[in-house]
Amino acid sequence: MLIALAQRNPLVGDLRGNLEHVRSTAAAAARRGARLVVFPELVISGYPPKDLLLREGFVEACDRAVAELAPLLPPGVAALVGHPTRLSVPEGCAGNGASLLDAGRIQTTVIKCLLPNYDVFDERRYFLPAVQAHCRVFDGVRLGIHICEDAWYGEPGTTHHIVPENRCDPIAQLAADGADLFINLSASPFELDKPNRRLQLLRRHISRQGRPFLFVNQVGGNDDLVFDGNSLALGADGQELARLAAFEEDLVLVDYTKGVLRPIPRDDGRPLVCPAPPREAELLDALVLGLRDYMRKSGFRECVLGLSGGIDSALACYIAAQAVGPDKVHGLAMPSRYSSPHSVADARSLAAAMGVDFQLIPIDDIHRSYEGTAVIGDDLRSQPAGLADQNLQARIRGASVMIRSNRHGWLALATGNKSELAVGYCTLYGDMAGGFAVLADVFKKDVYAVSRYINDVRERREIIPESSLTKPPSAELAPNQFDQDTLPPYPVLDAILEGLIEREQSVARLSRHFPPETVRWVQTRMDRNEFKRRQMAPGIKLSARAFGTGRRMPMAARFDFETPPHG
Repeated sequence: MLIALAQRNPLVGDLRGNLEHVRSTAAAAARRGARLVVFPELVISGYPPKDLLLREGFVEACDRAVAELAPLLPPGVAALVGHPTRLSVPEGCAGNGASLLDAGRIQTTVIKCLLPNYDVFDERRYFLPAVQAHCRVFDGVRLGIHICEDAWYGEPGTTHHIVPENRCDPIAQLAADGADLFINLSASPFELDKPNRRLQLLRRHISRQGRPFLFVNQVGGNDDLVFDGNSLALGADGQELARLAAFEEDLVLVDYTKGVLRPIPRDDGRPLVCPAPPREAELLDALVLGLRDYMRKSGFRECVLGLSGGIDSALACYIAAQAVGPDKVHGLAMPSRYSSPHSVADARSLAAAMGVDFQLIPIDDIHRSYEGTAVIGDDLRSQPAGLADQNLQARIRGASVMIRSNRHGWLALATGNKSELAVGYCTLYGDMAGGFAVLADVFKKDVYAVSRYINDVRERREIIPESSLTKPPSAELAPNQFDQDTLPPYPVLDAILEGLIEREQSVARLSRHFPPETVRWVQTRMDRNEFKRRQMAPGIKLSARAFGTGRRMPMAARFDFETPPHG
């Protein structure tokens, strides 16, 4: 049996477009001799459909699309497609399903057993789980078909193995039911080290059950999530037979014969096992794909951003140019009375190196007009370069970017990084203004690392100006202002933030490794600035704990408890 792994990029809610994408992919696989084509989880609706699932008629429309698709498949080709469904669940309920289409009709529908309800996942809000996993027989082969989270039973970070009603291990149940081949349809979002975690997870199942494993993952960006693909075909000994491309659509065939899985060489000669890219490349590719798909799927063709001459806006500009092309990126340099000459020069150099549109818009005249205004002018003059005055400059810049955005229909990009957003070193309606926050889940240390990677490896020339990489970071909103006058050194700040955000460690535990007063300052600033982050533009989730839908902290709260020193 020739099986095609179809790593696809659906558009949420576009049932007609997704159906056609599945049909054309099945036709392409059929031309290569495939008998079965496996698609990702919820490929018909796109993942995650969120509260579209609550809209009257949406789930039924997904079922109709699948029924319509079945007779459109090429003769002799079957397909496994993920979709929300009313099939095989009690009346009035919906399931996260996968249907096997063959001979012009839906042969059977599998319902997901384990519904994730942590981090960015909220599937219990919408779906009813199956209580038992069973094999489906196809062409004499017992297929252990299951959906995404069904393979994650017992993994750290999940709760399925400790919640009484969910003490069900679907893989073990499928193995006990005589599965010859495990097939997992997934929409597993990217985060750093996630591809390796998936590989090790599947290998643990194989070591216990001794069956080959197919894992087909979604690819593409949907809102704040980006899906990396990295679909897998693993032999019964755990050998990696095929790894599909990261961050792009891909199609690979494997042959299953008498318990043995064998990869079929690609037509274009590319390797079947795509090598894992370095960390900086993963981050960059995820950011580019996330921005490209956000723009494409939201209907934006061009974007605009402020270019300060600093490292953050330089990296954001490069990502944008890679995502939509340099001719569709518009950069604005907006110097104030406190801007240094090298800032404009660095911004201009960056734009020239990338071939993006560049406009110089000095803001001092606008700044002075505010100072000459009754009442608020008195406030500004009473504390030159004070907090209100610094934020005003950022807001003039933000308004300038938004004017260009509104006039031309360009997506406005905010360029703040995770380190700044964590401690509130950013201005609401100023540098936070925009429709998409490109670097919202990138710590400052990684901004530098990815920028170096671009110059040294990806481009092999100076794209991001060396001075932007080496000069001390500064908002340039006051005389002789540098970030480190207000913030701890970025290596220290980032390390503390990683502990507080991504590992939820206590101040007491982190104070073993960093000055306690610094840890307390960072924790306090992070807690007090939740209100800012609640109003920031959406970004791209890259870490285990990103600001956004997966992290839910109160704004009006008092954090007055103490953790014992033992942590």
